[in-house]
Amino acid sequence: MTRVRLANRGDYAQWDDYVLAKERVTPYHTIAWKLAVEAAYGHRGHYLLAEDGGRIEGVLPLFLLCPPLLGNTLCSLPFCDVGGCLADDDGIRGQLLSEAFALARNTAAAKVEIREDAAADAETPLPGQFEHAPKVSMTLPLPENSQALLAGFKSKLRSQIKKAEKNGLTFSNGAGEQGIDAFFHVFSRNMKQLGSPVHAKRWFQAVQQHFGDNMLLGLVSMGNTVVGAGIVLIAAGKAYIPWASTLSAFNRYAPNMLLYWHLLQQSCDAGCKSFDFGRSTLGEGTFRFKKQWGATPAVLQWQTYDPQGQLLEAGGSGGGSGARRVIENVWRRLPLSLTVGLGPPLRKYITL
Repeated sequence: MTRVRLANRGDYAQWDDYVLAKERVTPYHTIAWKLAVEAAYGHRGHYLLAEDGGRIEGVLPLFLLCPPLLGNTLCSLPFCDVGGCLADDDGIRGQLLSEAFALARNTAAAKVEIREDAAADAETPLPGQFEHAPKVSMTLPLPENSQALLAGFKSKLRSQIKKAEKNGLTFSNGAGEQGIDAFFHVFSRNMKQLGSPVHAKRWFQAVQQHFGDNMLLGLVSMGNTVVGAGIVLIAAGKAYIPWASTLSAFNRYAPNMLLYWHLLQQSCDAGCKSFDFGRSTLGEGTFRFKKQWGATPAVLQWQTYDPQGQLLEAGGSGGGSGARRVIENVWRRLPLSLTVGLGPPLRKYITL
C-alpha cells in the first residue's frame, strides 16, 4: 500500500535516483536544490515521498516560506520556473497533493503554489487567446555535438556570434569564489536596472557548492572587465539556464550572443539533449531572443491552491500591476550598495 511521508536525510540518495530517472525531471527536483535553499536562506524544505514497500513511487518537493506580517506559503518550488510532482501515475500524484494541502493546514500556510513543467504535448496558443500573454518555457533540442548545433543555426545567428568575437569579447569559465564574485558583479547591476531585488551572493555560492560539476558558470569579458555572466544547471542530460545577465553599457557589442553560444556549446558537448532557456512572456523581447536560437515555447502550468485544495488561480499570465511598476522605478533609482544590502532580505521571500 502506498503511503506518503516526509523524506529524511537517509532518503536523499534514493530520492535523486528516482527523480533523475523521470522524463520530466529538472535540476530543481534534485536534493542539491533543497540543500542550497536551506543553506542560503534558511527556508524549511518539506519533501514529500510516496512509497510502497520501500520503493519510491512519487515525490513532491515543497518549501515553507514565512515572510513577516504576510501569510505563509508552501511552494514547489521557489526561485525557479518548475517544481511540482514527479510520480508513477495520477493516483500517486493526487495522494501527494492531498498531503501537501494537509501540510498547508498544519503549518498555517495560506496557499500552496505548484509549478508544473509545461505539458510536453501542449501547443502554445497565440497571445490573442489570453487576456494577458502567458509565461512559457523555451526549450531547444540539442544534436550530438556542438558542430552540428552551430551548422543548424541560421546564417544571421552565426554572424551575430562572430560579431561578438570581432568586437573583442572573450568567453571563459568561472570557478570558485572568484567566479561567483564576477557573476554577482554583473547580476546585481542588471537586477537594479530591472528594478528587482537581487538574490544574496551566498545563494549562488550555495548553488555552486551543492551542484558541483552539474553547474556551469560562464563569463564574457571585454579586456579585464566582465560584462556578461550566466549559470547553467544540469540534470539527467538536460541543461537549464536560470540566471544570465549582461551590463547594458556593453550590450552593443553583443555579449549575450557569445555567452549563450558558449554555454550551449558546452552543454551540447557534455552530452545534454536539451537546453531550457527559462521563463519568458510570450511575444516579448526575451521570448524573441530565445526563439532565434531555435527554442520552442510551451505554456507553463502554474497553479495556486488554498489549504483545502481549491484552485485559486492558474498561472502563466504576465503583466505587472501599476503599483509594481512604481516600485520598480523607485528601486532603479537607489544606489547599488543599497539595493545589494536591501535586496536579499526581500528576495528570500519572493518565490519567483
